[in-house]
Amino acid sequence: MTTVKESSDELNPAVAIPATEIAPRKRRSAGDYFALAIATCGVGYFPIAPGTLGSLVGVVIYLALWSGADRVLSTNALMHRLTLLHVWTPQMAFMLVVIFLVTMIGIWAASRAERLIQKKDPSIVVVDEVAGQMIALLSGPFWIQTWWSILSAFILFRIFDIWKPYPIRRLENLESGLGIMADDIVAGIYALIVNSALISGYLLISTAR
Repeated sequence: MTTVKESSDELNPAVAIPATEIAPRKRRSAGDYFALAIATCGVGYFPIAPGTLGSLVGVVIYLALWSGADRVLSTNALMHRLTLLHVWTPQMAFMLVVIFLVTMIGIWAASRAERLIQKKDPSIVVVDEVAGQMIALLSGPFWIQTWWSILSAFILFRIFDIWKPYPIRRLENLESGLGIMADDIVAGIYALIVNSALISGYLLISTAR
């Protein structure tokens, strides 16, 4: 007997997983509901494109944290007559720490949700899209304050998350929550690289005029 591996937006081919690899259903505890809340990020149960909605949650979280850190660090820099280097460096470090924590907590929550739902990579789990999208956004707000750099980061991440070029699809075969998170992390890195190249090209062209 097998169960089918799902994807958040149901656009990937199904992968057969032995049912014996998934632990039997148990009575849910408060910790289980907490894990589901993290794994679904409030949008995982939407019937249409939960993965895309998860990416939008990642955009909102990233921009809110980035803007908050920018205000605090910019105020501190003005008070002490510091340079932009004293704003951007800790700001980037802060965002990297946040993304790392989201990823680690996401691995735990996704693993627990998978056991509870008794499906491999259930579609309700979207914390992986949140983490991947936040990685993709590391390029946009840092280099250029324009709306299109954020939109391009969002679109590029969705493309790579759905397309899954090598080795993203193979990473899905990793165990439990690690496999759920890993493919989106790499998709986010791909989107980060391409978006950084697009922004760099824009800057070079605009300064050459």
